[in-house]
Amino acid sequence: MAQTSLTLTGARVVTADGVHEGWIRIDDGRVAELGTGDPGAGERYDVGGALVAPGLVDTHVHGGKGHSFPGSSPEGVREIVEFNRAAGVTSLVGGLVAASPEATLRQVETLAELCDEGELAGIYLEGPFIARARCGAHDPDLLRDPDTTEFDAWLAAGRGHVRMITVAPELPGALDLIRAATSSGVVAAVGHTEADYEQTLAAVEAGATVATHLYNAMSPLKHREPGPIAALLGDERVTVELILDNVHVHPGAARLVFDAAGADRVSLVTDAMSATGLGDGEYTLGELRVRVHDGKAHVVETGAIASSTIVLPQAVRNAVALGVPAEDAIRSASSVPATALGLPGIGVVETGAHADLIVLNHDLSVADVMYRGRWVG
Repeated sequence: MAQTSLTLTGARVVTADGVHEGWIRIDDGRVAELGTGDPGAGERYDVGGALVAPGLVDTHVHGGKGHSFPGSSPEGVREIVEFNRAAGVTSLVGGLVAASPEATLRQVETLAELCDEGELAGIYLEGPFIARARCGAHDPDLLRDPDTTEFDAWLAAGRGHVRMITVAPELPGALDLIRAATSSGVVAAVGHTEADYEQTLAAVEAGATVATHLYNAMSPLKHREPGPIAALLGDERVTVELILDNVHVHPGAARLVFDAAGADRVSLVTDAMSATGLGDGEYTLGELRVRVHDGKAHVVETGAIASSTIVLPQAVRNAVALGVPAEDAIRSASSVPATALGLPGIGVVETGAHADLIVLNHDLSVADVMYRGRWVG
């Protein structure tokens, strides 16, 4: 049961400015104060010197526990949320994949209801305005050129909850779609693309500010044809997503991203699918069959890599294994994605923010989770 007021003492709190050593007071589901010394009267909980971090924020996730955001019932979506929340991921943006216009509209409407309830932090559309040659785990028959009329219908159905859309810049109408998204307050991301360096920069100039899972589903980096990777990695206006499951991206390539962009531009995401939390077997992602073996997911028909099966705290631990400082890795999975998508009051530990917190063990496994001032579990 939630406490009206609770002070966590003996804490090393990960904040935007560093690690604060002392205490943190929670009042009515929000962070009320951080301090040192004697916190005064009131109920206390001593965390014994543990790291206390903001609850993690996954802005690119498609499902878990046997359910996926595309096509799931509200009950299924709630199970995805509860599974992630218990693991320390206190905010999710529900990710959709390419579908027919009618199905996409229905899915947006369903997720908007969950956003209204506060279960989701927003809606993300990874398709359908992406390149067939780089479709990955999207059904190529459901892809289409960017259409601002269809986008406007999504906005209406989403009632202000559509937060991000991925676009391939080389497609006809892509720059107009990026401009329309930006002017509507929706983040435009570049991904699933064959764009060259110049086309990618044009997308950034048009307003794109996120790179969809850098490296994956885009033209590779070449020294005479640098393509989207160099353009996105080299532009300080762009936040770059990274699927750090050690399957999608080699650790050496992941380390290069942190070195080149800095942790404050790296957004750790999972791109997780319905198999997450269940194990090997055959599942679906959108309209495609996906087989998971040894935790690695591939599209049955094409063999293409399809989503991950990790939860976000694992990505944080993998980043630390690369040599990234723990507090930087935590920010890459909390404040960086929240800021990139304009999500207020989450992913940070500061006065007035939601009291979404995780208490971490020495090995960075999650010991306790607090959501809106309530202990989870």
